[in-house]
Amino acid sequence: MIQNILIAVAGLGKCEQMLKMMMEIPIVKGANVTILHVVTPQVSAELMSQKLTAGGKILAEAIEYLKLDPAKVNVRLKQGDPKDIVCQVADEENSDLIIMGSRGLNRLQSILSNSVSQYVFQLTSRPMLLVKDDVSIKSISKIMVGYDNSVPAQASLKLALSFLREIKGSQILITQVKATEKSAAAIIKPEQDPIFAPAINEAKKQGVAYKCIVFAGEPGQEICRAAEEFNADLVMLGSPDRRPSIAKNLPDLDRLLGNSISDYVRVKAPCPVLLSRAAG
Repeated sequence: MIQNILIAVAGLGKCEQMLKMMMEIPIVKGANVTILHVVTPQVSAELMSQKLTAGGKILAEAIEYLKLDPAKVNVRLKQGDPKDIVCQVADEENSDLIIMGSRGLNRLQSILSNSVSQYVFQLTSRPMLLVKDDVSIKSISKIMVGYDNSVPAQASLKLALSFLREIKGSQILITQVKATEKSAAAIIKPEQDPIFAPAINEAKKQGVAYKCIVFAGEPGQEICRAAEEFNADLVMLGSPDRRPSIAKNLPDLDRLLGNSISDYVRVKAPCPVLLSRAAG
């Protein structure tokens, strides 16, 4: 259930468009929305005052554009490091979903440019919806879910079905990537596959039309290719909470530089990407 949404804004753009589209989903309609703008520290009080004034205008524009129920909106103008503030406010508001823009930088570029969305993803345990500047925003009726038998993937499937079950004509694309062509070809009847079966049963139980897709190759690349081929409106992936156990407030650079499927998909996918979180 999505009850509390946090959206970080920096001027009208794709994030606001995405939230407006999301609020059309029946299960999301009644959610409380926190609209956050963060002003970074400035060299003088005068410059800080100017930035705060500009931030207030950005928030006002977002409120006007979104046209949400005033009783359901909480506006926050904060000072500090954006990546820290977003995580802090998400915890304060008990956000079920964080929506942020993404420039689509790769891992190394993200580190070198101090990418806010990448670091927030590393530091938070909450689901994140990342919206690149170059993607088209469409009404949500077809969601692609990267699926295996892991707990994060199951959490992602559950969230996708909750979005789709009250949308007429919706469909969930349950996608599995095998290591070789031979292993992919072996799945002749997805309903009988031990990995697909639980997902299919859950989709049937909730009355959501489904399609099972099996590819062979590198998972991130194949998920992005399938999202484009099948015209997905949204890609959802389960991503374990892999924040460092020793220092939860520091980014896991090994994870940032490693072979992360979720990181590849957030950069390359042709549509918005929702990374659901589950401890694992």
